[in-house]
Amino acid sequence: MRKALGETWFAGVDGCRAGWVVAFVRPQSGELRLRVVPRFAEVIAAPEAPAVIAVDIPIGLPEQAGRGGRTADNAVRSLLGARRSSVFSIPSRRAVFAEVGPFDGQQSRWAAHQRACAVARETSVPPRGITIFAFAIFSKICEVDEVLQSDRALHGRVRETHPELAFWRLNGARPLASAKKTEAGLALRRRLLIEAGLPAAAVNGAPPKGAARDDLLDALACVAIARRIHRRLARPFPDPPERDACGLPMAIWA
Repeated sequence: MRKALGETWFAGVDGCRAGWVVAFVRPQSGELRLRVVPRFAEVIAAPEAPAVIAVDIPIGLPEQAGRGGRTADNAVRSLLGARRSSVFSIPSRRAVFAEVGPFDGQQSRWAAHQRACAVARETSVPPRGITIFAFAIFSKICEVDEVLQSDRALHGRVRETHPELAFWRLNGARPLASAKKTEAGLALRRRLLIEAGLPAAAVNGAPPKGAARDDLLDALACVAIARRIHRRLARPFPDPPERDACGLPMAIWA
């Protein structure tokens, strides 16, 4: 049975040290619940049954990567000014799945990174490796990819977003001047979230165990976009979304 409007939940999800930090919001009552879960599948199965889940992770992987990654990556990067480096260049599906771990220490991780870089160079034009920062999220990309491929009905419910693009949208489609780990950047992001209707106590509060304070703010920014998607106020970049060879959409929403 479809939930009544007053019972509709939305979820914003960001990767964190302990797995995923999730902000569940029910705007009609102002209720907000924060949780850290080890696996993305637990967000899908959560008792809140969120109508829209906006997650900060790339969805949809190209067979061959172009300059700057996917069309979505380039489209969003062009909007973010000094924050554009926060958008990684996503390599091919083969490269992302080449080495997902777990790894036995830093030396093992570095060797796996080099092997994945070799695959990325083989499947990109012009040939390009992978930054160690992008490589660090490959296991989470694979996790979400596997969940979405297991149930096509999730494709409309789970959408890719990006916190810096979310804050760009909340800031009147203007890039933020300060990085998120600076005090000025944190203060601006908190103000934008509160102005978007999220509870000040949660925005200014401590993150749940296993997440950092910027992880919490990113999850809250994602849930603001989930609400916009449900209200048909958000747009995808690019518009219309592209799809990968597996049928997954390749677009970032805000």
